[in-house]
Amino acid sequence: MKARLASTLLVLGSLMAAQPVFAGSTDMTVWKSPWCGCCEAWSEAMQAAGYTVRTENREDLAPIKAKAGVPAGMEGCHTAMIDGYFLEGHVPLSSVQRLLSERPAVAGLAVPGMPSGSLGMGEDPAARYDVHYVNSNGSTGIFEEIGAR
Repeated sequence: MKARLASTLLVLGSLMAAQPVFAGSTDMTVWKSPWCGCCEAWSEAMQAAGYTVRTENREDLAPIKAKAGVPAGMEGCHTAMIDGYFLEGHVPLSSVQRLLSERPAVAGLAVPGMPSGSLGMGEDPAARYDVHYVNSNGSTGIFEEIGAR
């Protein structure tokens, strides 16, 4: 009996440890180009972190970005929506987890362009880039600085 209980607790502990650490929904929709491998790698990393990822391939992402409220200067190569927020471009897992844990009054997060070494773009620990928050009025600021400064 003790061995069975210990085994059950071990399995439950493993399952709990594998779950993402944040409040809110784990369901994410990612809109990306059907030919973009880095967007696919980013989506796979989110899924591996415990998010439920639904991917929609689109040749024209401009209407998705406009509807989400992504300012032109903040555009990345894919757009995701999770729990009322947009994630634009190669937003790192740490920023996604912090966003969903802290729940700031912002429209979303953006990593403009395609920074080398960002999640999905080679994942270089020495990469340096900024994650921006975007307010509903389009104003932006720095949410997280990635890499040594």
